[in-house]
Amino acid sequence: MNIPGVRVEKHIDFAHVIMCKEPVNTMDTSFWSTLGEVLTALEQDSNIRGVIYSSGLKRNVFTAGNDIHELYIPESNKAKFTRFWTAQTSFLTQLYRTPLMTIAAIRGACPAGGCIVALSCDARVMTDDPSSCIGLNEVALGIAVPKYWCEVMACVAGRRVAQELLTSAAMPKAREALQLGLVDDVVPSSDLMAAAEKRMVKMLKVPSNGYAVTKAALRNDLAIAWDAYMPAEIETVYAILSSKECVNALGRVKARLSSGSTSQKAKL
Repeated sequence: MNIPGVRVEKHIDFAHVIMCKEPVNTMDTSFWSTLGEVLTALEQDSNIRGVIYSSGLKRNVFTAGNDIHELYIPESNKAKFTRFWTAQTSFLTQLYRTPLMTIAAIRGACPAGGCIVALSCDARVMTDDPSSCIGLNEVALGIAVPKYWCEVMACVAGRRVAQELLTSAAMPKAREALQLGLVDDVVPSSDLMAAAEKRMVKMLKVPSNGYAVTKAALRNDLAIAWDAYMPAEIETVYAILSSKECVNALGRVKARLSSGSTSQKAKL
């Protein structure tokens, strides 16, 4: 299955979802919607019990996060932003509670929107490449980390660790991320997909019914609350992004991107 920006490779009982929107898998409304459509199709395939998410980019980036053009209010409007945030949150809550077994295979940088995709999976494997790092770094731009993104990180790494990372916009490297509980395994770049597949095969030894029901017991309450909070969150985030301070901050980032800098491509 080939869709612009996403490639799906099916194996006997699991699938690879390969994000390949050059140059850095920026996540706009279309990209989030595509991820949701792909996950829905895989959930409806009776042969598929698990999904591995990975990057097929030329450079070492899982995904650089949200497209700044979706966040920069002078180039947007309330209706457009609402469509964007709805597509994003709908996929994330679907991924978080999907009955499928999910793994993020992370090569390189995994900030912001990429990080929440990885954290919403059941497990994470990361390369030990020097470029590999992970975190929700929104506060560095003067933007609050979305409420339920905070909750998901707290569920993965613990509330105290999450607070320290989130309030400092930290992007720990692979080994530190492993120590903090953000990822479950760190491997050489050449071993990433083999390690992810090995973990998936191990997970698939557990019967799907018991796995899915137990996962739902652990995750559904948060996912339901996350979905329900979306209308209020749209209002809150749009107001923050519309503030003079935030518009100016994102405008500076946008200018750096336009000048060819690649170091600032981590958004919300």
